[in-house]
Amino acid sequence: MDFVQWIDPDILPWVLPVIIFFARILDVSIGTIRIVFITRGMKILAPILGFMEVLIWLIIVSQVIRNVNNFANLIAYASGYAIGNYVGMYLENKLAFGLLIVRIITRKDSSELIKFLKEHQFGITNVPAFGNEGQVINVIFTIIKRRDLSFVIEHIQRFNPRAFYSIEDVRAVSEGNFPINKTSDYLNIFRSMKKG
Repeated sequence: MDFVQWIDPDILPWVLPVIIFFARILDVSIGTIRIVFITRGMKILAPILGFMEVLIWLIIVSQVIRNVNNFANLIAYASGYAIGNYVGMYLENKLAFGLLIVRIITRKDSSELIKFLKEHQFGITNVPAFGNEGQVINVIFTIIKRRDLSFVIEHIQRFNPRAFYSIEDVRAVSEGNFPINKTSDYLNIFRSMKKG
């Protein structure tokens, strides 16, 4: 069944590229988020998004192939793909779920930063270390929820403005201290989407 049969054939060449463009943005955005869900081990949402992504893709590709002589459809398809990548990355960034490891290397006393992180229930590991230029005071490791990253960075810069820090994704942890949060990551995903 052709989903565009209800569109007037006279305006179809003008309307179809718009439909293709927005549907392609939607399916690529879903695909980007699905890949992130797979890397985070979210076994329930990833297949659901995969189903939606492929269903939209099949419908749109069938329309592009049926109307391949309309160059605007090809441009809409390619443009929707490009913008869909951007929208998907933007949405994934706004959702801010998952875990990160933050490594903080300080050259001055970091007791205030350590105290602050502990007070806010972030688990920390503090190790004395040596670098190229001799001893650095501390290397602090903390695993945080991604949504807390800007809060943690703001306070690293507040207490140790010249600290070096690096950030990496963490797939899973076995134990740890995190600020108390009464909702699961799945609920936070939908709340973030509602706010954004």
